[in-house]
Amino acid sequence: MHHLHGTIPHTHSNSKAMDMTSGSISRLLLAFALPLLLGNLFQQLYNTVDSLVVGNFVGTEALAAVGSTTSIINTMVSFFNGVSIGAGVIISQYYGAHDHDRLHLSIETTMAITFAGSLALTAVGVLMVPAMLRFMSTPDDVMESASVYLRIYFSGVSGLLVYNMGSGILRAVGDTKRPLMFLCFSSFLNIGLDLLFVIIFHLGIAGVGYATIIAQFLSAALILLLLTKSTDVYRFSWKDLCVKKDILKQILIVGLPTGLQQALTSFSNVFVQSYINSFGSGCMAGWSCYTKIDQFIMLPLRSMGQASTTFVSQNIGARDIPRSKKGTATALVMALIITFVSAALLWLFAPWMVRLFNKESEVVRYGVLFLRMCVFFMLFSCVNQVLAGALRGIGNAKVPMIIMLSSFVVFRQIYLLIATRISNTAAVVGFGYPAGWIVSAALMTAYYLFSGWEKKLPSSLDQ
Repeated sequence: MHHLHGTIPHTHSNSKAMDMTSGSISRLLLAFALPLLLGNLFQQLYNTVDSLVVGNFVGTEALAAVGSTTSIINTMVSFFNGVSIGAGVIISQYYGAHDHDRLHLSIETTMAITFAGSLALTAVGVLMVPAMLRFMSTPDDVMESASVYLRIYFSGVSGLLVYNMGSGILRAVGDTKRPLMFLCFSSFLNIGLDLLFVIIFHLGIAGVGYATIIAQFLSAALILLLLTKSTDVYRFSWKDLCVKKDILKQILIVGLPTGLQQALTSFSNVFVQSYINSFGSGCMAGWSCYTKIDQFIMLPLRSMGQASTTFVSQNIGARDIPRSKKGTATALVMALIITFVSAALLWLFAPWMVRLFNKESEVVRYGVLFLRMCVFFMLFSCVNQVLAGALRGIGNAKVPMIIMLSSFVVFRQIYLLIATRISNTAAVVGFGYPAGWIVSAALMTAYYLFSGWEKKLPSSLDQ
């Protein structure tokens, strides 16, 4: 699949899938994570290009509107992403165990719950827009733009969910290359449509919303076509679409805690956003710039976290615990090195990065403040992402959920409540993010090293 010098990752026959149960660990992780990183990069470009186009061609209020909707969108979409991680773990384990019958049933079940979930999220998202924006204390000058953008986004969210679940299936069997190709295509399409709808047709923030959902629908169509036309063991068949109860239960054991943790963490960011909103639209736009740039530095460590999930789940499927542990340690070291280099570059070029989005001095001042304060604390996020990824890979999603919710939701809200009473400044609010990362990293490391998780492996593979 990936032509690297030296050992080429071992694959099943001539398929695009990657068997991670043998071969060089660092090469396998890189071969898996690099296309995944590029894919995540292009996915991130969707929202970022929206912000760039809006910030430069529509105005500060519109930029604040797109930024303030991010935590709402993430709350809804993150839950389903968590379920897709659960599905990926089960598919990876059956793939690692070479159990093709149950692999097939897992894929049909996964797609059935995706189609049902897409309908539910579209309905809930569109109906709840006004209530969600009021809950976040969205300022009046931003309210109308944010409502328009969110309604359009949620009306087309099924494209994103189907793409994410389909690419999750391919990642579970080690194929990160083809989802990347589809994402590149749809991201470039999104950029072209953004510019067309906003600059030529003058559709403003609505044009950005339409561009996003058209591009997402096309990437979903491409991934469905690939899965149905494939001749490999992970082929999706419409006529076999079903929900197998025992497999659904296995998916939900990993997927529900992961989905809840991701959704509630995003939801807690809604509270952080409402604290930020109290400082006005200049600070909101600066925070929006920071969160967009922050998402890019998160990409390498998220990719390593996802790589550790697939690596560990395939090796647990093959019952190789020492190799699983070695893979986790390797992924963590790689994530730390990449993140440190990225953080150093971002710290140096912070003003230039923020000015890409908006050149107003107040927006730049706030954006640089948040960036320089937070970037190096991302090293703690490496620990969180890689260890949580490894624990999910063995089928234990409950502990990462408890640790991350305790740190990112409970601790962060307590911190904000107390710290803003002592000193209510934008910097104090912004530091809520790093504070949560530090607490989570300490708890996650303690659990991974001292809990004896390897003695409590799932019995589902012994069926």
